[in-house]
Amino acid sequence: MLDARPTHVSREQMAHASSESSSLDHPKLEVRELSKSYPTRKKQQLVVLQDINFKLYPRQFVCLVGASGCGKSTLLNIVAGLVPPSAGQVLVDGRAVQGPGSDRGMVFQGYTLYPWLTVSQNIAFGLQLRNMPKAEQRDRIAYYLNVVGLTPFAHAFPKQLSGGMKQRVAIARAIANEPAVLLMDEPFGALDAQTKEQMQQFLIELWEKTHTTVLMITHDVEEAIFLSQQVYVMGASPGRMKMQVAVNLPEHRDLEIKLSPEFMDIKREIVHALRDDAHSL
Repeated sequence: MLDARPTHVSREQMAHASSESSSLDHPKLEVRELSKSYPTRKKQQLVVLQDINFKLYPRQFVCLVGASGCGKSTLLNIVAGLVPPSAGQVLVDGRAVQGPGSDRGMVFQGYTLYPWLTVSQNIAFGLQLRNMPKAEQRDRIAYYLNVVGLTPFAHAFPKQLSGGMKQRVAIARAIANEPAVLLMDEPFGALDAQTKEQMQQFLIELWEKTHTTVLMITHDVEEAIFLSQQVYVMGASPGRMKMQVAVNLPEHRDLEIKLSPEFMDIKREIVHALRDDAHSL
């Protein structure tokens, strides 16, 4: 006979479970009615982005794809607080973005490492700006060096690293600050095809370990599908959200998944959307 008595759960456990569930229900990042325009010499307005709306939830990896000139980088820079919007707003954990902040980490296409600092010192840079205690800095640097597989290179300088290794350092520096959202602007665009695929595999494994909330822009449709749970397709002239595509693939992925029928079906849907937009220009 089954025991129908309820299992005892403390108030603290219930509160923690309720809090965690509630936090997953609220967006980590929200973009509301966002538009961006620039004045022209003819005293008109060039509309770069128009009525952009989307949300990222905790632990999501989301990619934006779109043709050159659709405003992807402008949108990411607005989310980062580097460029002000003309209308609308960006919220992180419900708070309006007013400028750059430690709640958003940024990884650029260029490596943006300080050449006079070692790998460890580059990773420590943001931690020092926050006046984190030295012992805590050492622990965190050691942890993230291990996570990105660069512990043997802790005392190397950027000129001694390959392109892929430099980008690993840049990613480690960004996530060492444990931002609410990690923003990535074509982070592998400067790498050769083989290194690029290796870095994609590295990034998906890193995300599995950290479950950092990530917003990444890329021209590479395969890269977007492989990495993310959600792909937003942007249209151009002006930049706008054209389509949202759910990537219903297993969370744990290796590069072989790119050959699967499910992957190819998603790729076909996105490529057709991009092609249709190009034909309409």
